[in-house]
Amino acid sequence: MSELTSKHSTPSTSAPADIFATTHWTIVLAAGQWSTPQSDRALEQLCHAYWFPLYAYVRRHGHTKEDAEDLTQAFFARFLQKNYLAGLSAERGRFRAFLLAALKHFLANEWDKSQRQKRGGNITHLSLDWQTADTQFQVAATSEPSPDKSFDREWAVALLAKVIERLQAECETEGRGQQFAELKIFLTAGKGELSHAEAAQKLGLEETAVRVSVHRLRKRYRQLLRDEIAQTLADAADVDEEMRALFGAFVN
Repeated sequence: MSELTSKHSTPSTSAPADIFATTHWTIVLAAGQWSTPQSDRALEQLCHAYWFPLYAYVRRHGHTKEDAEDLTQAFFARFLQKNYLAGLSAERGRFRAFLLAALKHFLANEWDKSQRQKRGGNITHLSLDWQTADTQFQVAATSEPSPDKSFDREWAVALLAKVIERLQAECETEGRGQQFAELKIFLTAGKGELSHAEAAQKLGLEETAVRVSVHRLRKRYRQLLRDEIAQTLADAADVDEEMRALFGAFVN
């Protein structure tokens, strides 16, 4: 575990060489069999960022909207309060796989024992956006993949949204919020959705300047994407493999 404990330095994403200095999941794993304020906070942040794939997984197993909300919230209450690191050791390398294995364990062994916690009871709740969750699920459900493949797909969607959010925050901090709003389409849309010339006209810039800005934006997007994926892995060397696995979920 020496390589894990060495990653407790201050994180930095300013350059590719620093991208794996610290990751959330390695902080949790480095805590071992006990929890620390840092590891508890890191675990809760990971859960908060990637809760929707779990909700979608539960829905795809036939649970109603209300029951899926109860199940997901109750799972997180148990997950954050109990030492799940003691089990499921084979899944500890990837937080994505670990979380899904923990959910499957919960559904099979906990919920079937009628241990349901009512909403509003004395349990720790994550603040989750249930209002939009069902709408998001209905849109995603049209393609009807298997529950496990759906989980991977929704995980990838959540991850990409997190990357866009981080990149937007960076640009706004640097006073380039309006530019990002116009150019982010080059990160998410298909070819031809918007031309560089059209974007240049909207921003009042030369087309060459827009092309340079888009190139830099894409480069930073790729850096942040790798960084975000690394935050869910125990070993940064697995980033490329995890990327292939996640985006393979979009292939029917």
